[in-house]
Amino acid sequence: MSRLNVNIDHIATIRQARRTNEPNPVSAAVICELAGADGITTHLRSDRRHIQDYDLIALKQAVITHLNVEMAATDEMVEIASGVKPDVVTLVPETPQEVTTEGGLDVIAHKKTIKKAIAKLKDAGIFVSLFIDPDIEQIKASAKLGVFQVEICTAQYAHLNEHPGDKTVRRIDEIEKEAARIRAATKAAVRAGLKVAAGHGLTYRNVAAIARIPEIEEFNIGHNIIARAALVGLDRAVREMIAAIREAQGK
Repeated sequence: MSRLNVNIDHIATIRQARRTNEPNPVSAAVICELAGADGITTHLRSDRRHIQDYDLIALKQAVITHLNVEMAATDEMVEIASGVKPDVVTLVPETPQEVTTEGGLDVIAHKKTIKKAIAKLKDAGIFVSLFIDPDIEQIKASAKLGVFQVEICTAQYAHLNEHPGDKTVRRIDEIEKEAARIRAATKAAVRAGLKVAAGHGLTYRNVAAIARIPEIEEFNIGHNIIARAALVGLDRAVREMIAAIREAQGK
């Protein structure tokens, strides 16, 4: 069965709204692990809008499964990661104006910067993953840089699924085309010797079609789980997402 990493960024978003100490992302990470999560994902952004540097240090000490830290390929972030040494660093694009990450890395356009970051992270003993769009050329470029994994950005697929009541032929066709693009990308990644993860915008409603793709070994899902947790509790929300993935995979 594919692994589920829970992104706990928005636990910190709630905390930062009042600049206080609660809720504690470390406590959330522990609950997620006890509920069956295979790992914890978090994004240290340059503007520190949610996760803070001290959170990474505490999470590294507390997480007993697998810690995946998303960050931009900047000298500042690479230095922080090299000190904390999470299990994996996933390099992502980042702009100050965005509400959330809006798409995958352009590995081809930023090859030199990304290659430099990868080398430094590897020297620190950290596995590196690249967050990219489901594009064959981006996958080829990623493989040439020697990373162990790519995470396929499912943002466009999720966007097309935002209105579940829209069952027009055109919308269904668009969703299937994007799902097919993701399937093709995962197959290309495996052929290139890469492990495959997926994430961004996945929900309890739309995860099934992506969970059925056998090449995907890992999911990184955050916002929808945390939103559900606000209503039913974090333990139940994590267990429900695990169940949704297992059901789609027939396990």
